[in-house]
Amino acid sequence: MSRKEPILEVYQSGVLTVVGFGGRVLLDQVDLTGCREEIMNLIKQHGCQTLAFDVTGVKLIPSGLLGLLDSIREQGVEVHIYNPSDDTREVLKVTKLDKIMPIHNMEL
Repeated sequence: MSRKEPILEVYQSGVLTVVGFGGRVLLDQVDLTGCREEIMNLIKQHGCQTLAFDVTGVKLIPSGLLGLLDSIREQGVEVHIYNPSDDTREVLKVTKLDKIMPIHNMEL
């Protein structure tokens, strides 16, 4: 039985865990169930308290993924978004997620 390819690229793990999508521009084909599973495993294995999501190059984050990030935040893990596109930044602003998930622009 072959192992599924990881959805996320893990740049750093631990209390601060940094993940991204490995340069993918479009996330419309992201398996949210698999993504949730990967994130929850990282949080559990590394005692993650802050999850930094690097979305460099991603054009737009699907609403289901935004919901997933919010549900992770509701479980006590602080979620930060790094390098969102203008469109993603606008969606975060309209949904008011920018008030509960800090947004940063910088190299990770």
